[in-house]
Parts: sequence; C-alpha cells; structure tokens
Amino acid sequence: MMDFFVFSERRELLRMGEELADSKAMVAVGLTLFSFINYLTRFFVPKCATKTQQQKWKWRNVATSFVHSLITGIWSPLVLYSNPDMCNDLINVWTPATHALVCFSIGYFLYDALDMMIYHRKRSSYELLIHHTMVIVCYSIAVSTHKYIAYGALSLMVEVNSVFLHSRQLFIICGESKATTRYKTNAMFNIGTFLLFRILTLGWMTRWLTVNRDLIPLAFFTTGSIGLAVIVVMNIILFCRIMLVDFSDVIRTASWSGKDNGKPIASPQVSVAPSALHHQNGDAVTNYVESLFEEETKYEKND
Repeated sequence: MMDFFVFSERRELLRMGEELADSKAMVAVGLTLFSFINYLTRFFVPKCATKTQQQKWKWRNVATSFVHSLITGIWSPLVLYSNPDMCNDLINVWTPATHALVCFSIGYFLYDALDMMIYHRKRSSYELLIHHTMVIVCYSIAVSTHKYIAYGALSLMVEVNSVFLHSRQLFIICGESKATTRYKTNAMFNIGTFLLFRILTLGWMTRWLTVNRDLIPLAFFTTGSIGLAVIVVMNIILFCRIMLVDFSDVIRTASWSGKDNGKPIASPQVSVAPSALHHQNGDAVTNYVESLFEEETKYEKND
C-alpha cells in the first residue's frame, strides 16, 4: 500500500513537472515570437515614422503590440466560447488552449517590458511597466497554480479593443489628421470596443472578485485586487485621454451648449492670446488635464 502511494505521488510530481515545462515553453514561444516580429518591423516602418530614432522605435513597438492584440483578440473569445463551463467557474475550470493563451501573453508582456526598459526609459513607459508587472504577476500565479486561468483568459478580452487602440497610436505617430475618414472610423470603433471590452469587462471582473472573495486565498485576493485596481484606474485615465484628444470638439461644444427660451446661449466673448486660444473653453481642471494629454499626443508623434 505504501508503495502505491509513493508511486502515485511521484506520478503527480512528474505530471506537475511536465506541465511547468510546457508553461515555460509557451512563455518562451511568446517572448521569442514577438521579439522576432519586432525585428521584422524594421523593414516596414513608413517614411512618416522615421523622423527620429525614438519615433521609429515607437512605431515598431506599437506595430508589434498590434499583432499581439490581433492574435489574442481572436484567441480569447474563441476559447471562452468553445467551453462555456469556464464562465461558470473561473477558478478551477480551464482547457489546454486557455492555459497556452495565458502563457503566450506572459511572453508578450515580458518582451514589451524588456523593449521599453532597454530602448525607452520615459515617463509613459514607466506607467506601462507598472501595468505589465501587475499582469505578469497575476498571470504567473494562475499558470503556476492552475487556478484562475479562465479569469486570466477573460481579462484578455480587452485585447479586442487594443486592436483599435494600437491602430490609433500608429495614426498619431505618423501624424494622421483627425479629420480623415479612416481616423474617424477607427476612433468610433475604439470608443465602442473600449466601453464593451474594457470598461464592462473590467467592471464585471471587479464584481466577480468581490462576490467570490471567500473562495479565494487572502494572498491571491490581495494580489488580484491590487493588480485589477491599478489596471482599472489606468484604463479610466486612458479613456479620458482618448475622449479629450479624439472628441475634443464635441466636448467643447457640449460644454457651452444650452438654451434660453428656445434660443441658444451664446458663448462668452473672451479676449485671449493666440497661444491660449485652444484652452479658452471649459473649466480650469479640464483645461489642465487636456493640456497634459496634448503634450502626450505631441510626444507620441515627435519623441
């Protein structure tokens, strides 16, 4: 009897070792693949993105991220749709394809973090490094414990929106006018998918984490809560940035619109210097925040 238990224990350890090796292999595949894709992008950089080395790096980095979003934006919905049981039990139920998806994405986030640390040590990169660190930690816990893998796959639904988000970045880097049809079309899809696949998805994930907190060990719950809180805050800020940059005309018009006895209220006539003309509408807080976002837009195009 004792020999049987020893054999069973050894077999279980062997199985866990094989699964760990598979996980590491898939992470390595993701890291290697996106490093190679980033290398290939050097041959496709458009002339409009070659004014400076930083602008060229930015285009290549975003183009690589676009490929990841395209892959995972298709992969994640497919694995969740193919096994609806995972949506009913995000803790214990998972499939090999779901496990591979999460490992593959860890590889991507490792590549992107290394790329920024080596070539782009700027403020905007530090913000993304915080995001990537939290994601890598949370995904690594899921992969190593074989728990919450479906939860990780669900979080990757946000990559559906990232396809349009990265397209927007590529337009900005190349100086695409906001008046063009393709920029406007992408902007509408970007906002629509942002609300559906980021705001609603992250909101549902927050609710699930709160409702099921008694089923989750304290250490995992704390790590997941902190990581999710950071990501939610960053996405809210990102949404505000997009709205203020891509839909600034609509926001300004709405901020001054109104009616008095059926007649429009005229905007107050204020004499301002040409340099301040862009910020004459809205309250002080909105103007300050918008100025920060405009600096970021300028940075994306020229840095």
